[in-house]
Amino acid sequence: MSALTTLELERLLFEDAPYGDLTTEALGIGDVKARIRFAARGPMIVSAIEETATLLALVGGNVRVLERSGTSVRAGQPILEGEGPAAGVLKAWKVAQTLVEIWSGVATAANAILVAAREVRPEIVVACTRKNAPGTKALAIAAIKAAGSVPHRLGLSETILVFPEHRAFLPDAGISALARELRSRAPEKKLVIEVNSVAEAIEAADAGFDVIQAEKFEPDAIAEVASAFAALSARPVLAAAGGVHPGNARAYAAAGADVLVTSWPYTVRPADVAVTISGV
Repeated sequence: MSALTTLELERLLFEDAPYGDLTTEALGIGDVKARIRFAARGPMIVSAIEETATLLALVGGNVRVLERSGTSVRAGQPILEGEGPAAGVLKAWKVAQTLVEIWSGVATAANAILVAAREVRPEIVVACTRKNAPGTKALAIAAIKAAGSVPHRLGLSETILVFPEHRAFLPDAGISALARELRSRAPEKKLVIEVNSVAEAIEAADAGFDVIQAEKFEPDAIAEVASAFAALSARPVLAAAGGVHPGNARAYAAAGADVLVTSWPYTVRPADVAVTISGV
């Protein structure tokens, strides 16, 4: 299922060719039947392939999806094939390739964190933040789900996460008072708080926060918090956030984090996808 609507995909095509494809029109090849093939140049987790299939269908193509989003593919493995008029295939070509490359890159990166962390803690969760490029949320969420990860927060409207920046407006309110106020105003919601020290983490746990987000803690500090939480009758979820990547995910998992919160997958280079176009 595509993460974008047909209208959104049509807009992407229009953005790239608002007045037609001058090169194809000038060469007079628009009606020639063409074949297009997408293949992985390296190992990757595929994402945005359903959007690519819809793009090609919108320009008159017949499409065969060979590997769906979320699939792990090897170098050289075909992902999608299609046929259609050259005008349509050439129009959709770069838009589709760019979507697959960018979001397969994100999915592959998110999966790398998950694989590293689960080497030592099979039940750990990797949650990717909302710090994707504005306007790309649907594709970002689809990519991290393809990776086996989960969204950290979909936005501000449905979750409570108290940052130090919020607390700056309430300098006289203690953590326990904040928890009581939030419970009274949003009793059906989980309460999450970001903390900057081991002492704050323990205080927040004692106050009844459901999730303690430890911002930029080193693994040894996460281990200290996890040890303190083990003695609690109602243990909160411990989330390690800030600077999490495949190189340190294993250490954070071993230290006792339940969730790894990361924006790192959104910063990686796109995956490399080979696209071959030929006449039929």
